[in-house]
Amino acid sequence: MAECAFFIQECPTCGRSLHIRVEHLGKRVICQHCRGQLLAADASMQRPASVNPGFSLVARADELLESSAQRRNLPR
Repeated sequence: MAECAFFIQECPTCGRSLHIRVEHLGKRVICQHCRGQLLAADASMQRPASVNPGFSLVARADELLESSAQRRNLPR
């Protein structure tokens, strides 16, 4: 029986560790537990993503909360 190489990647939906065959790198795969879809990518081979210093998660959350509050006050 031939052995196959694989890497471990966390499912972004349910957090489970998935054993993904190397031949699936760069392809969309489906978590067999939650059916969530993800792009198979080995973290050790990726370059770090650049962080936008102007992006504020808290500011974006405040915008969404304000928008939601405004929609509730609109007459129907």
